[in-house]
Amino acid sequence: MGFFGRERVEVPPHPRQEPRIQGPLTAETMERVFTGCVDFAQRPVALGGVPGRTATLCYLSGMVKMERVSDYILRPMALERSLGECSQSQAVDRILEGALYNLIVVERTTADQGVFDLINGWCLLFFPECGRVLSFLVQTEEKRSISASENEPPLKGPRDSFVESIRTNTSLLRRRVRSPGLRIKELLVGRQTVTPVDIVWIDGLTNPKTVAAVEARIGDIDIDALIATGNLEEYIADDIRTAFPTLSCTERPDRFSAGVIEGRVGVLVDGLPLGWLLPSTLSQFFKTPQDKSQSWMAASALTVLRYLCMLITLFLPAAYIAAVTFHLEMLPTKLALSIISAKQDVPFTTVFEVLLMLTAFEIIQEAGLRLPSSIGQTVSILGGLVVGSAAVEARIVSPAVLIAVAVAGIAGYTMPSQDFASALRIWRFLLAVLAALAGMFGVAAGGLLLICHLASLESFGVAYLTPFASGDGEQVEGHTVLRQPLPWVKLREAALKTRNRRNQR
Repeated sequence: MGFFGRERVEVPPHPRQEPRIQGPLTAETMERVFTGCVDFAQRPVALGGVPGRTATLCYLSGMVKMERVSDYILRPMALERSLGECSQSQAVDRILEGALYNLIVVERTTADQGVFDLINGWCLLFFPECGRVLSFLVQTEEKRSISASENEPPLKGPRDSFVESIRTNTSLLRRRVRSPGLRIKELLVGRQTVTPVDIVWIDGLTNPKTVAAVEARIGDIDIDALIATGNLEEYIADDIRTAFPTLSCTERPDRFSAGVIEGRVGVLVDGLPLGWLLPSTLSQFFKTPQDKSQSWMAASALTVLRYLCMLITLFLPAAYIAAVTFHLEMLPTKLALSIISAKQDVPFTTVFEVLLMLTAFEIIQEAGLRLPSSIGQTVSILGGLVVGSAAVEARIVSPAVLIAVAVAGIAGYTMPSQDFASALRIWRFLLAVLAALAGMFGVAAGGLLLICHLASLESFGVAYLTPFASGDGEQVEGHTVLRQPLPWVKLREAALKTRNRRNQR
């Protein structure tokens, strides 16, 4: 018997067939593989316009750009008389030497290569007399246009963001990081999706051990599909038994480029408009791209404000429960009398009030996210009225509880990373429960437990609490809470162990 008394189920094996497609690389094999696929098409092509000298062209409609096939392949093959006068093997050699206009042409020998070329937007040209096959890159470039990021709105900076096309994303990176040392290595993940995953780093700068670790973890992913972000994050993270994110992601190419230049390893996935930066530390989740675009004094003040808001959203509800329930003497006399007066007509305990309001705010937030924007705004307004003033007037909750929970909720929205904010909300509930059980002692124990938990986390060999607690014990100027003027920051973070720590003269 397994957990919760359930019977253990034997996990069947995950077989892998290599090669995937059995049989030779022929037009008949392609037709067999794509049987019943309405988008599969093939047609004969006359070499040099000579009747009887034909080849077979195969492609997937919708994956190729028809104008390229017609103008760069079919038209020159029909007009080039020499292709019809020589043997098909000689015609293949002439095409490989540049007889056609297409930019990329390669010769394929296996059925696996041919099938995945068709899926990726190539077309195959079969020469039955000599048994050779050429593949031409003619894929369509239909994609979502580049626009400003919605989750990371730019205030003072570039207004482009990643899209679902991985080649568009690498071009956005190349336009910013023009170093010839920029390396982009591609791996394929997912047995059914065969999703391209690009690993990005700067040769001679990034720690090669970190690059090797990222490559090894991505290469070890053996799943059917890589479609959602969790299909990548939960397989390469150091520890998934935590609510806190150990991988930082961004929609903005400028932030991604800055992380690569710092010495981090970047990861891009085809189909996901995001980029991941590794290793990730706690301080990264408090930084925004605007921090280096405004005055260092203002950026430092805002960073301190974010850290204060983190403490408020974590401990304010718990501290309120502990003070009102166990340690009323902690409060000033007038404030204590005001809270007692407001609670006289409320039938519930303070603990129940706080947990009820925290849950209500989570429900309203979730409803606002899942509904269309126009309906979501209406639900948020109605929910705010019901949970706010109506709940107080009906004597369901006291005004002080509403204020404490609202302030804690608003403070949590100042976090630049929504993944990190979600972790704070989970721990906010946990601290509130501990406060209800043991008062301020429970709050202190919960805070100590949180610190120990964060100290136990790592991201690709780098302590999660860096630079507050780094394994090498070195604190580097400009990389702590306060952002110093950029001309003063001469070195990269020591914890990244980059091959070149100097970043300016």
